[in-house]
Formats: sequence, C-alpha cells, structure tokens
Amino acid sequence: MDFILRADKMKNITRQTYLADGSRKENDAEHSFHLALMASILLEYNEEKVDKARVMEMVLVHDIVEIEAGDTYAYDPEGNKTKEQREKKAAEDLFGLLPDDQCRYYKGLWEEFEAKETAESHFANTLDHIQPILLTDAADGKSWKEHGVKKSWIGTRNRDTGEGSPELGKLAVELLEKNIRNGNIKNE
Repeated sequence: MDFILRADKMKNITRQTYLADGSRKENDAEHSFHLALMASILLEYNEEKVDKARVMEMVLVHDIVEIEAGDTYAYDPEGNKTKEQREKKAAEDLFGLLPDDQCRYYKGLWEEFEAKETAESHFANTLDHIQPILLTDAADGKSWKEHGVKKSWIGTRNRDTGEGSPELGKLAVELLEKNIRNGNIKNE
C-alpha cells in the first residue's frame, strides 16, 4: 500500500508536454496512461513480436522514478547530465517499498525500458518518444517554441524512435519536419 500511495504522486509531476489542445501541461500519470493505451492500439505497427501486457506494464512504471528524481525535459542538456544517477537512486527507493518478488519484477521492467535491448523495450521507447511529438504537433509546437528547441536537439533525442516501429518512426520524422518548416522547431 505504501508503494501504491506513493505512485499516486505521479499525478503531481508536471511534464513539459502540453495536452493536444494546448490548454495545460500533462502530468506523468496522464502520460503513462496514454502510452499504455497507445501500446494496445498501435501494437499492429510493431514489426517485432512483443508481449503486449509487458509493454503496457513497462510504460505504466517507466516514469514512476520521477516522483523522486523529477521530470527532466528531453531537450535539457544540464538536467540530462544527472538524470541517470537520480533515477537509479529513485528506483531503488520506490521499488524497495514493494515485497522482494514485486520489487525485482517492477524494477526489472523499469531497467528493461531504460536499457532498450528487448523487443518490448524498443516498442515502449518508440511510444514514449512519439507521444510527446504527437501532442506537441497537435498543440502547434507550443512546448518546442517555449523552449527554443533546435533541429539538432530533436535529431539527438529521436534518432532511435523508429527502432520499435519503423512506420511510427516515419510518422515522427514527418511531424518533426513539418514543425521545422512551420518554425516551431528552430532550423539552425
């Protein structure tokens, strides 16, 4: 119950991505739910055979560490320098609230997501990369404009977006190129 109550704090972690209508920024719980739904609906676009339930569980816990480590904006070079260390410590603390078998299982899911070595983690990471692109595009590039995001930053962050699904990766590239043309992303 301690873990479950602590997980409720995901609702308080504000991300930099706006909702599709641009009215406000989403929180981690909304993001994770959205990814789980996307995992179920978009599974047919994944070329590798994956365990859908495992992908859904993975995306539901992938950002839980942000309860303690905070959300690090994808295009924040300074924050990303310490992200891995902060998140590993948070994973130990948070998953440590669970009984040993559940701790190993859920921490293992989180580590699998981070390692990006399995078919499930490839697909989960593709979803995690494309979801903010979809929302930001729908919100007319609002968060990209606020942060002055540059084309070079996008390329670095999204170079492996299509690894879990080439078709979804192609869509991401099309949306990003559209937003570069529209000036929402700086074409330096």
